[in-house]
Amino acid sequence: MPVTKLKETTALIYADNAATTKISEEALNTYIKISKEEFGNPSSLYTVGQTAKEVLEQAREDVAEIINAEPREIIFTSGGSEADNQAIISAAKIGEKNGKKHIVSTAFEHHAVLHTLKKLESEGFEVTLLDVHENGIVSPEEVEKAIGNNTCLVTIMFANNEIGTIQPIKQIGAICREHNVLFHTDAVQAIGHLPIDVKEYNIDMMSASGHKFHGPKGTGFLYVKKGIKIANLIEGGAQEKGKRAGTENVPGIAAMAVALKAANGGIKEHTDSLKAKRDRLIEGLYEIPHSILNGDAERRLPGNVNFCFEGIEGESLLLLLDDKGVAASSGSACTSGSLDPSHVLLAIGRVHDVAHGSLRLSIEDDITDEDVEYIIRSVKEVVEYLRGFSPVWRDLASGKKQFIL
Repeated sequence: MPVTKLKETTALIYADNAATTKISEEALNTYIKISKEEFGNPSSLYTVGQTAKEVLEQAREDVAEIINAEPREIIFTSGGSEADNQAIISAAKIGEKNGKKHIVSTAFEHHAVLHTLKKLESEGFEVTLLDVHENGIVSPEEVEKAIGNNTCLVTIMFANNEIGTIQPIKQIGAICREHNVLFHTDAVQAIGHLPIDVKEYNIDMMSASGHKFHGPKGTGFLYVKKGIKIANLIEGGAQEKGKRAGTENVPGIAAMAVALKAANGGIKEHTDSLKAKRDRLIEGLYEIPHSILNGDAERRLPGNVNFCFEGIEGESLLLLLDDKGVAASSGSACTSGSLDPSHVLLAIGRVHDVAHGSLRLSIEDDITDEDVEYIIRSVKEVVEYLRGFSPVWRDLASGKKQFIL
C-alpha cells in the first residue's frame, strides 16, 4: 500500500527533544541582553568585568538552589559530555591515589560515559557494566553486589537518553554512601524534567547540559560535592576556581540558568500534560502489529516514547516521517550516523534485526493532541509502506521466518 501524499502538514512537528530542545524566548532574550550589556570578562577587575562576574555568580546561585547545592559546588562546562568526562576522570584519579581502581556502571550509559570508561580500562582500571534488564532499569541490589573493596566510583545515568527509563537514583546513592564509594550520575536527560535534590539522593557528582531544557547549546554544569578534589580537563587559567580554564560563556550560562528556573518551576504541570500525550502515543503505536515499547511503560521520562517495529529499517522510517513533517530519531543523536543498532536496545535484549527498526519520539509541551494523532497516523502509514516492499517482512509474513515480536 503506497504512502498517501507527503507533507500533509506544512508545520514541523518536532519530536526529537531528547537530541536538543529549542531555546526558549526568555533564555534567548537573556542571552542577547547579557551579550550586549554585560560583555566584560568576569576575571577582569574593572567595573565592566565585575558586573559580568555578578551575572555569572547569580547564575551559579540560581542553579545551585534548584538542585539543593551550594554555589561553590557548581562548575560551569560546555555541556554534559565535558561534565561526564571530568567527573569520571576525577573519581578515577582519587581512587588510584587510594589504591582503588574499580568502577561500576551500566551497559546502556551515554557514550560520553562508556568511552571514558573504555579509556580508563586501557589505563589499568577494571570496569563492571551492569545489566539493565528488559525494562531498562538497573537493580540497586545488583549495584550493591558489584561494589567491592577496590571500587572507587559508581556512575549511573539518572534517565536514559534513548528509552527514557528513570533509574532508582535515591536508592543507589544511599548504597554508595553506605559503602563510602563516590556516586556520579549523568542527569542530562532528567534535569528540568524531574525534580532533583542532590543531598536527598546522596549524589556526589552530577552532569547537566543546557540545551536539553530549552537553554543554549554549548552550556552545562558539573555539580561536585564539597570536599571532593576535582581534576582539571582544561588547563590555562584560574576560572571556575581553577577547575575549568577558559573565559566563561557568561551570556550562555545566564540563559541556561533562566531556562532551568523556568523548567523546574513548571515540572508538575509539564509532567501531567506530557504523560497523557506520551501514553496516547504508546497506545496508538501499539496498534501496529509486531511492535514493542522499549523500556518500562511507567518509570520513564514523561515525554519519551521508544518503539521497535519488526521488518523495517529505522533510517527509512525516519526519512519518510521527515517527508511528512515529523522530526524524530532512531536513537542517540551522537551516534545517528552509524548503521549499527543502538547499544541501548541491545542492552535491554533486543536482537539486531528488531533493534534496527527503532523509533524514538521525545515530545515537549508544544505538541498538541492533534499533533499526537498525526504522528500515530503517519507512523502507521509509513511502517505499512516499508513493510510492503521489505524482503524480511515478506519472509516473516509467509512463515519462512518466525516473528520475534
